[in-house]
Amino acid sequence: MPMHSTSDGTQIYYRDWGKGQPVLFSHGWPLTGDAWEGQMMFLRAHGFRTIAHDRRGNGRSDQPDFGNDVDTWADDLAGLIEHLDLEQVVLVGHSTGGGEVARYIGRHGTKRVAKVVLLDSIVPRMLQAPDNPAGVPIEGIDQIRAGTLANRSQFFKDVATPFFSANREGSKVTQGMRDLFWFQGLQGGLLAEYETSYSWQLDYTEDARRIDVPTLIIHGDDDQIVPIDAGGRRAAEIIPDARLIVYAGGNHGIAISDPDRVNADLLAFLNESAQTPASKEALEAASA
Repeated sequence: MPMHSTSDGTQIYYRDWGKGQPVLFSHGWPLTGDAWEGQMMFLRAHGFRTIAHDRRGNGRSDQPDFGNDVDTWADDLAGLIEHLDLEQVVLVGHSTGGGEVARYIGRHGTKRVAKVVLLDSIVPRMLQAPDNPAGVPIEGIDQIRAGTLANRSQFFKDVATPFFSANREGSKVTQGMRDLFWFQGLQGGLLAEYETSYSWQLDYTEDARRIDVPTLIIHGDDDQIVPIDAGGRRAAEIIPDARLIVYAGGNHGIAISDPDRVNADLLAFLNESAQTPASKEALEAASA
């Protein structure tokens, strides 16, 4: 298996498929890089090099009892980018992975980065606060922690329902999609999955302000994990060169539940040349 050894000796597993401009994917909780297989296969077929790692403590990567925090993840990501000598890389982060991407830029800048995509991301702030009333109350995060500790397998089966908005009338989410969430979750280590929850309480606003490359934000307006008003809509206001696409009725796991739409939007963004401010405004209006 392709592995990268971090500065503290942790082995990080990654998939590296195709040739062309690199697109590097960061997964959400409690998933693995396999969550991106639909996007990786599609973009590989369209001339891109696609890479997805399992964050430390998840999937096929090592499960150390340290380093399960966003600063370490960002440095792990920097090490992988340097190990593969990636230039003009497009960073794509889903949910917790969006925090990883933002913190990478906050700590390491955009010298090697061409574009960024945030998909139903925790950026800029998932936690509810007086200045972020649309966020998730701390009690909700505490419930996830408690459920993960008490009966991880059953809890992952249960939380797959709101993750995919499978509790909505007319949902087309399959049992296989929900099983994929459960299966990938059980591949990770309990310690890492528990400690990851503390990254949801952080404020990524200053990291987001340092994203100075074209950024596509995709967020479902029925995201039951990261509310769009705390995530996508606020991120679009903070990141200088950002465009927001709202998926009406879209759930938190849209890359898995609606890959054709996500893939089409990703490909269009990757193939765009640099936009002028006027054309950016026109595209924002078109996506509203």
